[in-house]
Amino acid sequence: MPRLRVRFGRGPEVKFISHLDIMRFWERAFRRAQVPLAYSEGFSPHPQISLAAPLPVGVTSEAELMDVLVSRWVSPQWFTAVVNQQLTPGFDILGVLSIIPTTPSLQSQLRHAEYQVKVPTDREAQDIKSAISHLLSLESLPWHHQRDTGQRSYDLRTLIDGLWLVAWRQPYGTIGMRLRCDSGGSGRPEQVTSALGFTSHPQSIHRTRLILGSS
Repeated sequence: MPRLRVRFGRGPEVKFISHLDIMRFWERAFRRAQVPLAYSEGFSPHPQISLAAPLPVGVTSEAELMDVLVSRWVSPQWFTAVVNQQLTPGFDILGVLSIIPTTPSLQSQLRHAEYQVKVPTDREAQDIKSAISHLLSLESLPWHHQRDTGQRSYDLRTLIDGLWLVAWRQPYGTIGMRLRCDSGGSGRPEQVTSALGFTSHPQSIHRTRLILGSS
């Protein structure tokens, strides 16, 4: 079946919407726009819509990727025009491509996610650069994360591909991050800022890019 790959953004107006609610929002928007969605088979058919990676609650983005299977070919231009009329403030379609049906799934291709993370601090820029250099020099960084199901232990360093200072103007600074995001694990920006010595939760987390690779 024909497939459309959609890049969209999530702004601050809707940053507290859950992944499930996002999926429901898009399904309703497509139906109102009369997009000819393709449905799964079985007793409970559902639209064949898939996201590359769930976006955590509270995080904004300009880089979300979504595949939409349609029952017949439609142009990316038509799709963009009719769906845009159904969007609420905070959701934006930033690009649509028609891709061949045999293209591997987004989930199987996803490798990394990039973020810009704004943190409150009274530290100097050079201090942060030194902390970044030190963290990147580590071979391992044992980490513990408490979940509802219990404590999980892992090596946080293996989830960090790159860190850099984007901007610094007290009382805030912005750190760029390229974190692993695949079936083997996903880096969490707030854990990285904690590892860098920041005691407060980030002021904001913004996803700027999803990086795909060969499956």
